[in-house]
Amino acid sequence: MSAQPVVSVVVPTHDRAAYLAVALDSLNAQDIEAPYEVIVVDDGSADNTLTVTRRAGARYIRLSHARGVNAARNEGARVASSGLIAFVDDDVHAPPGWLNALVEGAAEYPEAEAFGGPIRARLEGPAPRACGRELPPITTLDLGPEDREAQLVWSANMLVRRSAIGRVGEFDETLPTGGDEEEWLRRLRANGGKVMYIAAAGLDHRRVGDDARLRSLMRSAYFRGRNLRAYDERRGVEPPLSHELITLAGCGWHTLRRGCPQGLVMGAHSAGRTLQAVRGR
Repeated sequence: MSAQPVVSVVVPTHDRAAYLAVALDSLNAQDIEAPYEVIVVDDGSADNTLTVTRRAGARYIRLSHARGVNAARNEGARVASSGLIAFVDDDVHAPPGWLNALVEGAAEYPEAEAFGGPIRARLEGPAPRACGRELPPITTLDLGPEDREAQLVWSANMLVRRSAIGRVGEFDETLPTGGDEEEWLRRLRANGGKVMYIAAAGLDHRRVGDDARLRSLMRSAYFRGRNLRAYDERRGVEPPLSHELITLAGCGWHTLRRGCPQGLVMGAHSAGRTLQAVRGR
């Protein structure tokens, strides 16, 4: 780009070119007057990620082998041209006003070093029926209609100041998916950093086709549960096994009592946590 970008958008990805194409189309359609850049960090993909990235006109960085999402985030931050670095997942769709809302939030709250916005579940396929009492089966965030200070936001929709990375260090590449961005945000807050939720900076978190089916959602929830329990153990805040077993039983009761297929997704998450608790003893 001829002008210095006001913000760099980093998109880590691994073997999800179809999702990435939708994400990049939405990022190219941002309604913002300031110049910005989009950087795709390919974490060792074997599909047509390079072709999709070139077609969208984004910068392309390739890791020689799969090193994990935090390694991809770090590499994207290192090559970013701007002092503001936005991170999104490759399976999002950002409406036209998303990036401008984040940039304006960073200007309005200069004392804050990290920002996030609403993340809405968007299931485009044969998603399981839900009774309405459980959370969506993929990562979401809703802290209300007003800007506010937050404990945590999620990396599917997060902006940080480069100076914050320089101050507290890069993302921890030894962590598995689950707790990956949370560890960095907790480290930031422990060092006096402030995190702001920007209510106008919302985007959609997508699952499409077979990925929206019950079996796929359960499988993802199971591994997410295992990873999150492992992260809790690393922090020394893991609940006892008895607590995990009670939660697992409650998920089963909810599913049977309400005839709620989505309760099986909750149960798979709890089963992952429980198995990790057993293996960690």
